[in-house]
Amino acid sequence: MSLRRRDDAGVTLIELLLAIVLLGIIAVPLGGALISFFRNTNATTDRLAESHDAQIASAYFGQDVENIGVRTWNLPSGPYSLGTSVETNAPPKSGTFPCGPVGDPNAVIRMAWDDPTGASTLRKVIVSYVVRQVGAEKQLHRLRCDDGTSNPTSDIVLAHKVQSVGTPVLTGPVAGVPQSISLALTLKAPTDPGSLAVTLFGQRRQTS
Repeated sequence: MSLRRRDDAGVTLIELLLAIVLLGIIAVPLGGALISFFRNTNATTDRLAESHDAQIASAYFGQDVENIGVRTWNLPSGPYSLGTSVETNAPPKSGTFPCGPVGDPNAVIRMAWDDPTGASTLRKVIVSYVVRQVGAEKQLHRLRCDDGTSNPTSDIVLAHKVQSVGTPVLTGPVAGVPQSISLALTLKAPTDPGSLAVTLFGQRRQTS
């Protein structure tokens, strides 16, 4: 009878130590990368949210400025010229175009325009940009009021985590009906080491 040879399958102590060393070399940088990723996730998410808010605010602001223009339709005959269509630092329940609930801060800027809804009717639209303190953050809201009422028919949050809002810059030769408007806005999230500066801009479509 022949003797069965002993099975040599397995690893030696040297091979085991070498595998542990290699595993450590791979795991240390991989673990560091994972830790860094988890630490930066909130900051990255906040930066994306800031960029998204800036795009939304820019789109609404540009569209609203394009529309501004209230005409003097109450005259017995033409010409129906453009009248005051923009207010700044306006209280919610007073001014040329009241819009907003009682207790709201003054509007950074308010814009109005005529919106025809039928053959013989004309609706006036007012939009009011207001900065509100909501909990721990400031928010930029866009209020819309229709048909001469100061009660908003819509209230949209355009931007969260607002750090500062500048004074609107109105350019153009006609008082109360500027040709263009710009508004500086700074967004700053708590976990974002920097801040995002945005300039909202729009140009009036009606020329006369």
